[in-house]
Amino acid sequence: MGNSGQEITCKSQHAKPIGFRLLERIRGAPLSFKSYQAIVLIVTFFAYASYHAARKTTSIVKSVLDPEETISGVTYWSNSLYLKIAGHKPDSRNGWAPFDTADGTAMLGNIDVAFLSIYAFGMYFAGHLGDRIDLRNLLTIGMVGTGLFTALFGAAYWFNIHSFYYFLCMQMLAGLFQSTGWPSVVAVVGNWFGKSKRGLIMGIWNAHTSVGNISGSLIAAALLRYGWGWSFAVPGAVIAVMGLVVFFFLPVSPDIVGVRETDDSESVVKNELSESLLVGGESSEEKAVGFMQAWRIPGVAPFALCLFFSKLVAYTFLYWLPFYISHTAIDGEYLSDSTAGTLSTLFDVGGVVGGILAGHISDRIEARAVTAATFMYCAIPALYCYRVYGSISLSWNIALMFITGMLVNGPYALITTAVSADLGTHSSLNGSSRALATVTAIIDGTGSVGAAVGPLLTGYISTTSWSAVFTMLMGAALIAGLLLSRLVVAEISAKVEARKKGLTNELPVSSMVEP
Repeated sequence: MGNSGQEITCKSQHAKPIGFRLLERIRGAPLSFKSYQAIVLIVTFFAYASYHAARKTTSIVKSVLDPEETISGVTYWSNSLYLKIAGHKPDSRNGWAPFDTADGTAMLGNIDVAFLSIYAFGMYFAGHLGDRIDLRNLLTIGMVGTGLFTALFGAAYWFNIHSFYYFLCMQMLAGLFQSTGWPSVVAVVGNWFGKSKRGLIMGIWNAHTSVGNISGSLIAAALLRYGWGWSFAVPGAVIAVMGLVVFFFLPVSPDIVGVRETDDSESVVKNELSESLLVGGESSEEKAVGFMQAWRIPGVAPFALCLFFSKLVAYTFLYWLPFYISHTAIDGEYLSDSTAGTLSTLFDVGGVVGGILAGHISDRIEARAVTAATFMYCAIPALYCYRVYGSISLSWNIALMFITGMLVNGPYALITTAVSADLGTHSSLNGSSRALATVTAIIDGTGSVGAAVGPLLTGYISTTSWSAVFTMLMGAALIAGLLLSRLVVAEISAKVEARKKGLTNELPVSSMVEP
């Protein structure tokens, strides 16, 4: 048995990421469980932030590729000194073939839908793979591939490429590699954190989406003055480098690194468990949940369909908000392309607050569906006010954009994080943890179909009326809330029933007897 234990220790050590093996050799002691948890949150946070930073660049560059002629090629400057510094020269609005034609807006919409369609399609397979292969390797390949094809999209600037099909292919390939990201990071975080305060923890952690959008917007906007190709090349390089960080420093699960959480939260090497695994063999290997079985988990379908419409709204803003701002007069003036991109980050700042708030509220009231539905219903008047009153002044635009971002991204963040993790470890799975990536992929994959539909419809509808676009978004928010109605009723009924039982238990026996 001594030899067996020795063999297991070696196997466990080789399973650890290289960075941890070096770190523990330098320290001379293994890391604690909580140290691993902190590293998981930090690495996955910046990993997925880099995904969104690479994804956001297209929305910033749109106005440069497709300058709308109704502005007559003139860029108006804001009265704000800060926004003036962020702007670029008016004569840079020459466009880039083939997007500088009357059909340019629709072409950009088609590229968006191609990216998101492949992204949604690929996510179902990525989730299936994520529950069966090493998530660290899957993430690394996805991030390096995303960086490569994001940079190649921008390479068209230097190689003077004007083929629509080149841009389409680069975006589709980038979308395919990007689909590996979300199921993988949620599965990793779900492996390390239980349900206690999961909504709050994941709400804070989910700020990576907005941080990625904000950093991507700022980087892309700042680099426009040097040529729009740099706005793709730099974020592409960043995510590729982050992919290497993931490979060297991401512990996928406690089992991989050989630790478990004890009452005193200390790191314990699981030699006893490993030994039984070696001897018992097949009994300890969990079987991954099938695709259709995951769909039948209670709550998966309603939340997946809700996310379809929730993401439709969120991704329309993700891809079109800078374009909308730069082509809408605010207090009678138009902002430059990079200024509009900088200003649009406030929507994502609101999204950070919304994600944390939704997670905290859902933890406190223990009702995910009620929280998500309430946010979606409140988003409807927010969308209306932003469209009608956002052009009054820059201050009004900023305030309403922040509120809209908070209400739109709150339920989106909640469903894609805490809800997905909850359902991926649902009691109907009989304790199996091998459904996290699959369930996450189903929910976010379905939502990503909506994310593809929203920008596509916006590309066509916006050429007629932006008011019609906002009407579409308000309708989508309403449907998203209504799709959770059954779960909302069930949660409220359970709360009422629990309250009644609690009151009944507190009453003295004499008070429960009718006079």
